[in-house]
Amino acid sequence: MFVQVCLYFYCKCLWRCLKFVVRKLTGRCELQRICYNTKPGAARTMKIEASLKGSKSKRLQTSVSVHPDAIEKTIDDIMELKRINPDINPQLGVSLQACLLQIVGYRNLIAEVEKLRREPYDSENPQHEEMLLKLWKCLKPNSPLKGRISKQWCEIGFQGDDPKTDFRGMGLLGLYNLVYFAEWDTEIAQQVLCDSLQPKYSQFSKAEWEKKKFDKAIGYSFAIVGINITDLAYNLLVSGALKTHFYNVAPEAPTLTHFQQTFCYLMHEFHKFWIEEDPLDIMEFNRVREKFHKRILKQLQNPEMALCPHFAASESLINM
Repeated sequence: MFVQVCLYFYCKCLWRCLKFVVRKLTGRCELQRICYNTKPGAARTMKIEASLKGSKSKRLQTSVSVHPDAIEKTIDDIMELKRINPDINPQLGVSLQACLLQIVGYRNLIAEVEKLRREPYDSENPQHEEMLLKLWKCLKPNSPLKGRISKQWCEIGFQGDDPKTDFRGMGLLGLYNLVYFAEWDTEIAQQVLCDSLQPKYSQFSKAEWEKKKFDKAIGYSFAIVGINITDLAYNLLVSGALKTHFYNVAPEAPTLTHFQQTFCYLMHEFHKFWIEEDPLDIMEFNRVREKFHKRILKQLQNPEMALCPHFAASESLINM
């Protein structure tokens, strides 16, 4: 343990000495070198974030957690601390501001998502009830709901006659995501719902299916899987894995809409992945989900990766 501690401080001191030498040779601090040598997007923003967090200056360390309204002043403080003339380096301030907006925005997005996750569904709240009914209308526009408490909810993948019990794990976040998917990607959401009942019917008509005598298709519960994929998206966000995606698609601060667009993408991709995996039964769900999770994590390790699906909800995504 003692040797590891000594090695850590040795490497840290060596790294600081190396940065000092490089600055003297190039005439530029680390932040300048990153901004001038790395193109905009996740690669640049993540390097800036690591540099600020690893600085020996407390002012630089805390710059990644300032209020969005204080970012401009924070940039001025950084320029002053690093003795950088903004008149000679005007682009540096612009680049740093863009990076800080993304970094601070990501932290704020986690807080916003966490707040929704912790808020339970309340059947006495008219807004909650309105959102739930909107989910039904978007997914089943030609099938009127006979009652608020009804077995019909099972038709869109809830477990019982009252969906509120299924939102316990993800709170309102699960409902927000499902409604967003159903409202903004209505056609695809309805198709995924239909396919989830009999996935292999997406390739064959029911008549062809029965004629070919295929094995029974294994489906899944649309709403329950949506809540589960919300959990997956939440964990990707909190772990920092989604930084790659958001820093590449959000030119400024990533928002809840970006998160919901990501959910739409994950929901669509998981559906295709489920069919490709062809599980024996629903008991294989956790295996398939874990394999899907690992595939998404691997994709996000690429600093140029952007999970940009080509359907309605993602049309506003901007690739930097």
